[in-house]
Amino acid sequence: MRNVKTSLQAKILSEFDRMLKVVSLPPEPPTIKTPLSQKVYVHTDPLELKQTQGLMRINHTGEICAQALYFGQALFAKDAKTHAHLIGAASEEHDHLYWCQECLDDLGTQASALNYFWYSQSFLLGAFAALFGDKTSYGFVIEIEKQVEEHLQEHLTIISKKDIKTQAILKKMQEDEIRHGQQARAAGGVELPNAIKKAMGAMSKFMKFLVYRI
Repeated sequence: MRNVKTSLQAKILSEFDRMLKVVSLPPEPPTIKTPLSQKVYVHTDPLELKQTQGLMRINHTGEICAQALYFGQALFAKDAKTHAHLIGAASEEHDHLYWCQECLDDLGTQASALNYFWYSQSFLLGAFAALFGDKTSYGFVIEIEKQVEEHLQEHLTIISKKDIKTQAILKKMQEDEIRHGQQARAAGGVELPNAIKKAMGAMSKFMKFLVYRI
């Protein structure tokens, strides 16, 4: 029993260290280069710039939340294959995080000051979901990726079509999120109750409202 507790404590400390690195340090270079990395668009309209900054801040925080969710789920995954699947998905979300950080740099703005909070709550959500088994855990992935896909589509309609780099990044992210959801369903993910879906949607709206501004 002592070894089990020690092992869990070590894992939790390791995850705490990971949170500090993900939130406070610049992301490490991605495995896939940023789409259209040289095509930086200079916004001449202050209102358009402010809007794009806010939307990309949301996407940046979303990628932090995605990594936290997957690592939280992986911590209590029941099956080694599920664990490997989740860690692989988290790696792709890291690429997205790097791309979003590059966009924030291009736009001359900072990431949200609330990212420690959002990482923590996403990690706890993932860990909580995993306690109910891999199928339920995958069900959370299906629903979250569906909601992310929808908000990315909304952002694609708002952000200027002239900003082809940001457009390309969001489209590639959207493709990956759709694939993650499909993979989770193929792995046996179950549909969540509507009440849980609505609660997740409400939390997502609250996050977007705050992060757009802070």
